[in-house]
Amino acid sequence: MGHILVVDDDPAMLQLIRRVLEKDQHLISLISDARTALNMNFSKYDLILLDIMMPGLDGFEFCSQIRSCVDCPIIFLTAKIHEADIVRGLGIGADDYITKPFGTDELRARVNAHLRRDTREKKNAFSISGIVFQINAKEAEFQGEKLPLTKSEYEICEYLALHHGQTFAREQIYEAVFGLDGESDSSVISTHIKNIRGKLTAYNLAPIKTVWGVGYKWV
Repeated sequence: MGHILVVDDDPAMLQLIRRVLEKDQHLISLISDARTALNMNFSKYDLILLDIMMPGLDGFEFCSQIRSCVDCPIIFLTAKIHEADIVRGLGIGADDYITKPFGTDELRARVNAHLRRDTREKKNAFSISGIVFQINAKEAEFQGEKLPLTKSEYEICEYLALHHGQTFAREQIYEAVFGLDGESDSSVISTHIKNIRGKLTAYNLAPIKTVWGVGYKWV
């Protein structure tokens, strides 16, 4: 399941895409005016579907302006089928394009394929378990509220979240967060994890699990 932003000036197209993608349990946000979306927080989205031919601000310009601060895949929805338009779109940062009119099965397949395969390094922000990690600011938010994590607690959460599903020993987490020159030892990780859990419990969050005899993982 992913959080998908759809930007298209056609209300009927927006509702069609919502109905189709909600079949796969995706959360869909709809925007009909690209200009109003420029200053949005894109970190909570896992994929963006973007129409090209829109009044005021077309999809090409919109993509150019947001690509540097967006880590997720961008797929163009377009009636433009000329090779030059396709090359231009891919050249400014789009990951794929779907030509209109399109089949609903094709739309679902393309979206789900990109969500499965997106393994690019997160440089700006990413979202998991309802938590938005602002990588540059080294802050985490839940439902718009900043989580009260210390710097070390944030680093531990970010490391585990970026590698969700993988189990890490305390020594591995310590080395990743504090480096080989850390002034403490790996036992401090258990204390940090305890404090993190206490803070996240206040938000009914419990993403860090203990794998007994091995270490911890983000699920």
